[in-house]
Amino acid sequence: MVPSIKTCFQLMERYEMLENIREHSIVVARIARLIGCDLLAAGETISLEKVTAAALLHDIAKTSCLVTKKDHAEEGRKICLRNGFEEIAPIVAEHVVLRNAPPNGRFSEKEVVYYADKRVNHHSIVSLEERLDAVLERYGGNGKGLQQRIRDNFNQCKALEKALFQKLSFAPEALALRLEQNPPQLVKCLGGHDDLA
Repeated sequence: MVPSIKTCFQLMERYEMLENIREHSIVVARIARLIGCDLLAAGETISLEKVTAAALLHDIAKTSCLVTKKDHAEEGRKICLRNGFEEIAPIVAEHVVLRNAPPNGRFSEKEVVYYADKRVNHHSIVSLEERLDAVLERYGGNGKGLQQRIRDNFNQCKALEKALFQKLSFAPEALALRLEQNPPQLVKCLGGHDDLA
């Protein structure tokens, strides 16, 4: 089952998601939906419902994991499964580190949510380079091994960005402006309205 937007917000309340994490999740969801709509227009098979729900819930476990220090992606996957959301659990599980490249150059909801998350620092849309700098500063510490894993992950994301935007009708640099303009094709793609506008 895929939760509705309303259910996602109810889960944010139930799991006491911090306001800044909620704001981040909403921006990630808006980006993911914009990309999803453009991929649909390009002939990709993408579920906007899955993209939206997974993006809204990708950090559902982050608040508790700030205390427990557990892997928030894995804990988020477990929360999704406990609530019967088997269809989005794997997307939430891979929003930090994508385990496999998209098969045959096709994109799924996993790649869309993973990429959208990497473009948002707090609640601002940033480039991958800016987000990498922020992640290294916040989580890199003094461990060179950890820093290299973070860099490797962002290198994978840069390769994904290059492949993804070959299918999209706008450039990565235009993402913030495109979202701000709330293009008519996004509203049309979403059935005449954008619940996260």
